[in-house]
Amino acid sequence: MNEEKNRMLESLGKKARAAEKTMRSLSGERKMTGLLHAAEALVSRTEFILKANEEDMKRAGKACMPASLQDRLALTPQRIAGMAEGMRQVASLEDPIGSIREMRRRPNGLLIGARRVPIGVIGIIYEARPNVTADAFALTFQTGNSVILKGGSDAISSNKAIVTVIRDSLEKDGLPFDAIQLIEATDRETTTAFMHLNDYVDLLIPRGGAGLIRTVKQNSSIPVIETGTGNCHVYVDESADIDMACRIIVNAKTQRLGVCNACESLVVHRDMLSSLMPALVPLLQEKEIELRCDETALPFVPGGVPASEEDWGTEYLDRILSVRTVSSLDEAITHINTYNTGHSEAIVTNRYDHAQRFLDEVDAAAVYVNASTRFTDGFEFGYGAEIGISTQKMHARGPMGLEALTTIKYVIYGNGQVRP
Repeated sequence: MNEEKNRMLESLGKKARAAEKTMRSLSGERKMTGLLHAAEALVSRTEFILKANEEDMKRAGKACMPASLQDRLALTPQRIAGMAEGMRQVASLEDPIGSIREMRRRPNGLLIGARRVPIGVIGIIYEARPNVTADAFALTFQTGNSVILKGGSDAISSNKAIVTVIRDSLEKDGLPFDAIQLIEATDRETTTAFMHLNDYVDLLIPRGGAGLIRTVKQNSSIPVIETGTGNCHVYVDESADIDMACRIIVNAKTQRLGVCNACESLVVHRDMLSSLMPALVPLLQEKEIELRCDETALPFVPGGVPASEEDWGTEYLDRILSVRTVSSLDEAITHINTYNTGHSEAIVTNRYDHAQRFLDEVDAAAVYVNASTRFTDGFEFGYGAEIGISTQKMHARGPMGLEALTTIKYVIYGNGQVRP
């Protein structure tokens, strides 16, 4: 990697660290004001952002990017308004910084407590999702952190515009605008070097497909929180209500295709095939969903395609749904735990005991009974925005809101104690 790019990354790191020191001392009121003004700026400069997004969309069209991925890339006035609303919701949430988790007095008189503090400088590597730029800023800013963003080349124009609007707003408010910075170089060499910026970055969060996440996990020397891919399942139990099952499956699969909480695999109890499929298949075919079925399900799906072993573990992000038949709840749970990515799983059932077993035994960050997997989202969970959906089992799991971007500092009060 050439010296110019090394200097660029080091400069971003130094600025982020300097901004983070200022961020630690900001009051909750100042952070709230900064977020609210940044949200207003996004809306007032919608045309500026949309013009930049048009450049990205033109490149995506020329590159024949799949329609589902273009949908993730595209911005509209409504989506920009949604980004601004996410900021407002974060601003309205209780500031976790400085809160004391517990205070305990020891027999020797020491008073020991755990206080919430910022992590410091957070790096985020993500793909063609310009809304992540605004969400990442809102959550890191509210928690007193600085953030360095490394978006994908597909969204570079949109990301530049959004960061420009936010930095301008912070500068106008006299706030540390280097609390958000964007790496504008889009080559892989720069991305790899960013993963080794240990002197300045305290935590790295990848958001994107399996390839990106695997690359960051394997190459980063900075601690990583894994935000996972979503091979999400809906299991239709033998007691399920057919109408409810159809509504949930159609929503989970088709409400938005290119997202990590979309259903990619339908698991059906064999006793439900003859009643579920005649109602469900036409609804999915209206949405142009290709069904890849096992041998048992295939006769019940006109136009169905034989599934391969690879289909059970694939996150399609496309108009494809795999269909697997099982003979029992045990088999369903085993199949899901074998092929899922630890993201979001759902059961449709009228049996309480089956619902409870599914909740207890399915290993995922979010497990649903009689609801769509599409609700696994920071906004829907009441966190305002999210930094990602963590599928690992460290301190953060599921939608990562404010608390996930903090750590603790122990504070100890004494009156002269010494250890004997």
